[in-house]
Amino acid sequence: MTDISAHPSGKRKTSSLLQLDARTKRRNAAERRFQIYGLVCIGIAMVALVMLLVSIFSGGASAFRQTFATFEMTLPAETLDPDGNRNPEEMAKVTTIGYQNVLRQGLVTAVRGANIVPEGMTDADITGMLSPEAAADLRNRVLNNPELLGQQVEIDALAHGRIDGYFKGRVTMQSAERDANVTPQRLQLAQAMADNGLMALRFNWGFVTKPDASDQRPEAAGLGVALLGSLYMMLVVLVLSVPIGVAASIYLEEFAPKNRWTDVIEVNISNLAAVPSIVFGILGLAIFINFFHLPQSASIVGGLVLTLMTIPTIIISTRAALRAVPPSIRDAALGVGASRMQAVFHHVLPLAMPGILTGTIIGLAQALGETAPLLLIGMVAFVRDYPDGPPAGLFDPASALPVQVYNWTQRADPAFVERSSGAIIVLLAFLLVMNAVAIILRRKFERRW
Repeated sequence: MTDISAHPSGKRKTSSLLQLDARTKRRNAAERRFQIYGLVCIGIAMVALVMLLVSIFSGGASAFRQTFATFEMTLPAETLDPDGNRNPEEMAKVTTIGYQNVLRQGLVTAVRGANIVPEGMTDADITGMLSPEAAADLRNRVLNNPELLGQQVEIDALAHGRIDGYFKGRVTMQSAERDANVTPQRLQLAQAMADNGLMALRFNWGFVTKPDASDQRPEAAGLGVALLGSLYMMLVVLVLSVPIGVAASIYLEEFAPKNRWTDVIEVNISNLAAVPSIVFGILGLAIFINFFHLPQSASIVGGLVLTLMTIPTIIISTRAALRAVPPSIRDAALGVGASRMQAVFHHVLPLAMPGILTGTIIGLAQALGETAPLLLIGMVAFVRDYPDGPPAGLFDPASALPVQVYNWTQRADPAFVERSSGAIIVLLAFLLVMNAVAIILRRKFERRW
């Protein structure tokens, strides 16, 4: 019997590699649909990211610019230095109120000299355009340079928050009629001062360097203390969590026997990595503050709490990096006579270093953005004084960037909403820098086998 006679139709069924059958067409169509689904998901994620960044930057970019009144005036030596010795310790006896009166008189003289005061506006209405913080800034400037007394100097005085809000679009003539903190006449005068070069929006370094301010002075609030507090906490986390986490990972992955106890330890490490952060805050409150009596709202306590949070993440990422190194590397090192420790530290660890560094920096970045555990240890407190340098400064009261964002969002003045968005921009910049460092280190230490 031939092949032709064996086929029912009497003809042999043939197929060509150049012609797609129905099954291949369905498989290719499914692959194209999956690619389209992936592109759609990426597009949705990118749109959501752009919307988030636009909302943050549109609301917070103005926090880096502040309204200042600029005018010239003579600093009266007989008022600010009654003894005439130009001794900063003696001059410090003059309080901020004395400088406030001098500053207000200088503003009234400058504005009335320019002949731009609206009709019926009193001197008290004019002086209300300045922030109460402006007098404190002038006092610090004079105490740092007593030779300014008796001279005509240019003053950059911080404008009131409502005046600043007018130039940023938050305050209008209609809203000023219903606001007890500003009047339409002050807004008219502010516009006239801006037209005559006596008032302008400028970059505000004080937002980054100054400490927090009270609810009545949103224009003077800054991130200085929060930045130092976050820096000190990250220093504590870096010094404690990285050596402990990496050493524990190397032991568990390379040296520890595989038995029931190591299985229990691994399960608990995985569970700790999934525990909500607020639980670590309760643990820090109970142990570090109530038991060891460390000071509340101190960077050392915040750093210890974040260290407990970060160690499980570092252990998991480090073990994954060590596990990714091919076993042939270990076998080759042991085969040429290296000890177990030499094989790990001379061959395995250098090859795993990119993954270890990446996981470590990601863990630190996650700790930088934590808020809940810091609230429980008192870092939400209002702190005006800068902490000292380490190590003594680690025990001084401080705040943190995410806590400062939370604190500002709880205040009633709309200017603090702008400040909180600006603080988020600074926090995002820190996270971007840390992730960029992770990428650079990964590429630098990356090796191929």
